[in-house]
Amino acid sequence: MLAAFAATVAFSVVLARLTLEPSAASEPLAHSNVQPGSSIRDYLSQPAFRDTVKQLGGNVLLGVPFGVLLPVLMPKTRGLVRVVLATATVMVLVELVQGALVTGRAFDVDDVILNTTGAVLGYLLIGRRLGRAVHPRRRHWWHRRPGGTSASGA
Repeated sequence: MLAAFAATVAFSVVLARLTLEPSAASEPLAHSNVQPGSSIRDYLSQPAFRDTVKQLGGNVLLGVPFGVLLPVLMPKTRGLVRVVLATATVMVLVELVQGALVTGRAFDVDDVILNTTGAVLGYLLIGRRLGRAVHPRRRHWWHRRPGGTSASGA
């Protein structure tokens, strides 16, 4: 748990630095996007493949720690739908702050979609197993049989 907490603090610092620092050089280029898929199409149509990978891959990678760390730190967020909802909520808040308060940054719904996709990947690849290892499922009284064995025989 301590390692997961430390990783979350480190991730939060990185997230804040990547998303909430002003970018005066980007100010003329920054525009809000509330149409899902619009920015993704723009990234895919860029001539430089490296820029496409940087934009799309970076946003997906930014979400992976949510899928890995949420089930460990907050067992009630275990489950794919809960990870998606928690990640999307946090990322919408980050994008709103970014668009409203940070110079050279704008709200982009595609960033939320890509970050949430990263969280799903992180959860499916690592987070689900790690969350169960740290917080095993409880056996409820109705799953137990007299004599200490479960109804399934395990």
